Order: sequence, then structure tokens, then C-alpha cells
Amino acid sequence: MCFKYPGIQILFVRRTYKDLKENHLLQLQAEIGHVCKYDRESHAFIFPNGSRLRLGYCDNEKDALQYQGQAYDVIFLEEATQFTEFQFQIFTECNRSSGMIKVKFRPRMYFTCNPGGVGHAWVKRLFIDKKYKSKEKPENYVFIPSLVYDNKYLMENDPDYVEALEALPEVRKKAMLYGDWNVFEGQYFTEWRDNPEGYLTHRWTHVVEPFRIPDTWYRYRSFDFGYARPFAVGWYAVNHDGVIYKYRELYGWTGEPDVGVRWSADKIAQEIRKIEDELEPPGIYIHGVADPAIWIEGHGEKGESIAEIMEKHRVYFNKADNNRLNGWMQMHNRLEFDEEGRAALYVFTTCVNTIRTIPEMLHDTVNVEDLDSKLEDHIADEMRYVCMARPIGPRKKVKKKEIPYNPLETEREQKRDPYGFIRM
Repeated sequence: MCFKYPGIQILFVRRTYKDLKENHLLQLQAEIGHVCKYDRESHAFIFPNGSRLRLGYCDNEKDALQYQGQAYDVIFLEEATQFTEFQFQIFTECNRSSGMIKVKFRPRMYFTCNPGGVGHAWVKRLFIDKKYKSKEKPENYVFIPSLVYDNKYLMENDPDYVEALEALPEVRKKAMLYGDWNVFEGQYFTEWRDNPEGYLTHRWTHVVEPFRIPDTWYRYRSFDFGYARPFAVGWYAVNHDGVIYKYRELYGWTGEPDVGVRWSADKIAQEIRKIEDELEPPGIYIHGVADPAIWIEGHGEKGESIAEIMEKHRVYFNKADNNRLNGWMQMHNRLEFDEEGRAALYVFTTCVNTIRTIPEMLHDTVNVEDLDSKLEDHIADEMRYVCMARPIGPRKKVKKKEIPYNPLETEREQKRDPYGFIRM
């Protein structure tokens, strides 16, 4: 592109400088260094026709800010799922005409990636699920899948690599070998499934079609407070078999990932009260559970706690068991399917932010048993509060009874006539 379009400005980005140097810079220097000048200060190759190929890295969200205000006709994000949605958005702002090309050229971005990583969710949303926000145009997004079996060079010259992929653990193999975007390495709730075929049968899915909640089912309201970051409220019902259904959510976000609407505790309480007065059956008791932090004083004008402020609007909570690891284990227990494909925790299709964020949760890089709290984990937090209020043990899978092989029985079966009698 640099040779074809004189004056074009291209930015090629990897997450870290180490990856950039080892996988791209050294190879480019060997390949085009004899015809292009390499500027070490800006990490850019300058072409004789005025084109420029800059190599950049963006290890964290602060690094992304260095690109603000710059203009590139083409931007490549290598291993795009390693970038957060915020980083991606910063680069989209830079993807505009540089004014340096001598011919008409439409700015564009290219991505290469595998399933998994911190950016898995936004890539999957745009290119796999094809779910767009108001100003995103479907015609602007194209997905070109490619498996290792499509790579003739690797298949012929490096069969050991293919065999190595085939020997990977099941979850990683599905992602890396078969390009399965529903499971990926690092995903915390690997049990999670959103399968439309089971919306009505409640089998092999955790997402189900809404139905009328019987008045006899016990109900919960769970709450995780947030201001600059989103707050999360969830309503749950427990049937007589102990299965939990999340049937309503109130999520305080702006539409941008992990950005809160900055509602006061007073306003949140008013909205909760309004929802329950209008939508819940008269006389129904709802047991509230919330993060114990809302009982810390200092949020109100008189030093009141969030819990005290909410009680003024008849919104009551009890302190939730906030043990993180036990809470996540309770969610794992409930999400696990039995032999018939039934779980102990379901979510209505109307709880769109629950469905969006739960599969995005990743393991913490330091404490791998825990969930990465730097992610948009507010709904996951309030869900574990409810699960800890109704703890269950690991679900026992009923194995089918295997009948030992009996040659006499086989011989008798072969002698049976169409009416079931044994021929002697």
C-alpha cells in the first residue's frame, strides 16, 4: 500500500514493543530496509514516494492517549483481542484522511486476532455477533475467518504445528484450532452458554425466554453500588427446586463499557422503588442483599450510609456474604449443566447487560482463582451475592448405567423374530 499510494500514512500496532520488535520490526528492516529509510526516533519507515509506515505499541490505556489528534489513512491492529475497547476507540478516532495521499482513498482499519483476550467481547460483538450501536454501520465490518487447515503452507511444511494445536486442552483447542468464539482461554465462566435453541426448553443454555414468575416463588433483589463506574441491580426468583432465575436488571451505565451514569444513592433508590411499585405483584416480599460496603457512613449530607439513604425510600438490604472465591464457586456450581442439560441459574433474555458482561469475565493474572476486578464485573458481583444467599454444593451428574456385555444376550437378540419371540 505504501508503494502503491504515494504519501499514504499507515500505523501498525502491537500491544507491546517487544512483540513489535521481535515479530515485525526486524523482519521489515530485512525486507524493505534497503529501499526505505528507518527513523528510529519515530519507529517509522519513510518511503521514497513520501509514504510512511509507523510501528507503534499500546500496552495500556494511557499509551493509547499518545495517539490522540493524529491522523492515519490505514491502521492495523495485530492481535486485536489484546486491546481494550477503549484503546480500539482511540484508534478509530485517528483513522481519518491524512491529506497526504495524491489520489482518492477511503480510510480503513485492519485487524488480525484469535478468540480470547481482554478485547474478545468487542471484537465478537462487531464481527461475529454483528450487534451494532446506533452509529455503527453493518456494511463497515467484514469478518474473514481462517483456520489452520486453510493455511496450505503450514499444512505442508509444518505438520507438527497442526498436531500441537490438535493436542491442546479442549477449551483452548476450540478457540485456537476451530475458531470457536463462544469459548476462549482465560474466560472465567467457561460453563456459560447463550443458546437460542434452548430458550424455551431451558436445556443447554443459561439464557431463557421470559415467563410469568409465580407469586409463590421466593424473590431477591441484589445490589452493587457504583458512581463513576456502573451500579448493578438484579431481581431474582427461586423456584421450588432451588433453581434461580434472574428476571430483571437495572444497570447504571452510559452505553460505554464500564462508564457509570453517576447517579446518587438517592436517585438509584427512587428508581428501584418505582420499578417494584409498578412491576411487582402487590404484597410480594423481596429479600435484598448488597455489598457490605454500602453500610459505610459518609455518602449522605449528614454522613449517612448508602443503606440508610435507601431505607428512606423503603428499599431495604441485608449484608451479603462478600467472600469472592466462595461466591464465584457458587456461580460455577449453578452454571454447570446436569446430564439433561439443565442448570441451576438462568437469565431472562431481557437482561441484556448480564448476557453481555458475564461471558467477558477473565481470570485475574496474579490470583488465577479470582476474577479480574479491573473488568466490568459489577453484574457478576451482584449475582454472586444472590448465589451466596442460596448456596448449593457441586451438582452431581447422573451417569447412565452401563450394562456389561453378555454374549448370550447378543445371541438371543439375533434370534428374535419380528414379533419378539426367540427362534430356537
